[in-house]
Amino acid sequence: MANIKQQKKRVEIASRQRLENLRYRSTIKTLTKRLETAVADGDADLTAAEHRELVRTLDRAVARGALHKNTAARKKSQAARMIAAPAAA
Repeated sequence: MANIKQQKKRVEIASRQRLENLRYRSTIKTLTKRLETAVADGDADLTAAEHRELVRTLDRAVARGALHKNTAARKKSQAARMIAAPAAA
């Protein structure tokens, strides 16, 4: 543990940021599962809404620094392929 006052503050800030990043990652996983369910049910409107929400959250996480931009791009690509798969089959 830090002895310097500023370092104690930085430890607290890093802890808050870590929790915020965890919230983003957890939300992205939840939204991905909801998208999978919507695709499985075949509801086009729900699928579009879930995909839009997932992409919005991914972009927000990248802007906040919670996620690397390539990771977000990969997850967006996976989501797009998930949506396109039933149409191709």
